[in-house]
Amino acid sequence: MHRAFETGEITQLEFLDVAAREMGCDGVVLDDRHFPRADVDYLAQLKKMAADLGLCIAALASDAFFGAAADEMRAALDRALALGAPLLTGRLGTETAASWSEQLGKLGVASSLAKAANVTLALRNAPDTFAATSHDCKRVTKETDSAWLRYGLEPRALDAASDPHTLAPKTVLLWWDAQYAPQFTDWEAFRGFCALDRRDGTATPTEMRDAIFRWKIARDQIELNRT
Repeated sequence: MHRAFETGEITQLEFLDVAAREMGCDGVVLDDRHFPRADVDYLAQLKKMAADLGLCIAALASDAFFGAAADEMRAALDRALALGAPLLTGRLGTETAASWSEQLGKLGVASSLAKAANVTLALRNAPDTFAATSHDCKRVTKETDSAWLRYGLEPRALDAASDPHTLAPKTVLLWWDAQYAPQFTDWEAFRGFCALDRRDGTATPTEMRDAIFRWKIARDQIELNRT
């Protein structure tokens, strides 16, 4: 719903209310781009409102995180802590924006800071980044070598040669595109968070409500087929 935030059609506080009352969400991922401010009082207000509405704040999303300076990374992790979010999720930079050695250095700093803050990093794969394929993702976690770096996997964004299930043991967040029918029968044993998103950022509350409804029907069908 990024477009709605950009145009001022919705605020973060309104988003929480709509997510709970209109969309039927169990939780939310808050995006760093949508914070009008990030002081302690405002973050506490977000956390309290989410609790009152029965929503968990599953993650803080920040696509700038893995390319940021150390103090900016620390500030983002502090926001996640203040919100009670166990995860911070984001994409790596593009292969044309920096070298692999530069990105690896920032991953090392990020994972060290995440360990100190006790917030797990959920790396989101994306085309044209250093985490575009399942092979890329394995390389990132192998060379970073940190228990605080896991995957926030978007299976549809992987190329045809990738095998998302090889990443399952380290996946803590699954992203699904709200424009498509849910395809998670192979992930029925997954125990982490599932987040519905729309890549172009133009989703409306009604579209998201309908997508969540389809998701719940498909999930219930899996349970019925088991019995």
